[in-house]
Amino acid sequence: MLAEAMGGDVTDEMTRLLRGGRAPAVRRPPKSHLRAWVAGVGLLAYLGVVLAATLSPTPLDKGYGGAIDKVLSVGYRNGLPAWFGYAELEFLANVAMFIPLGFLLGLVLPRRGIWVGILLLPAFSAGVEACQAMFLAARFATIGDVIANSIGGWVGLLAAVIIRALVYARDQKVIARALHDARFGPPR
Repeated sequence: MLAEAMGGDVTDEMTRLLRGGRAPAVRRPPKSHLRAWVAGVGLLAYLGVVLAATLSPTPLDKGYGGAIDKVLSVGYRNGLPAWFGYAELEFLANVAMFIPLGFLLGLVLPRRGIWVGILLLPAFSAGVEACQAMFLAARFATIGDVIANSIGGWVGLLAAVIIRALVYARDQKVIARALHDARFGPPR
């Protein structure tokens, strides 16, 4: 009955009282490195995909001009604006290709090192475009591709930063609640 009145086990309450009213020391859980490890493996795999797509000797759209025109004509019939053509489709494809790269990089980098990603993504894109210009006769290197790739990478990086911030805030609430419960007991 005394235990119920005190909101916990009698021995826990006695221990707390004998320690001068202080709760037993509770340590925070160790940080997990699983996120960075899994994201690192994913980043390496996706880097391979991006390099294979961007440094292949022939453009990815070679031989698919008719299919691309059909996709655009279906889009026009369904409300796609007439100004949206192949160049805009290619720009969006470049943006989309770099979003996962920026996202995975944002998961791998430490919180204080995110700014490195802001610089690294355009530098990587510029390096790919330079390799296309120097070594691949059938490929065309353009500043527009660097811009599109950078935008995509930054969108992915921003998504990773936002998700990490949300997870961090949630984790802090969970840890604070666990520490509170360890010190004062669970709520009634």
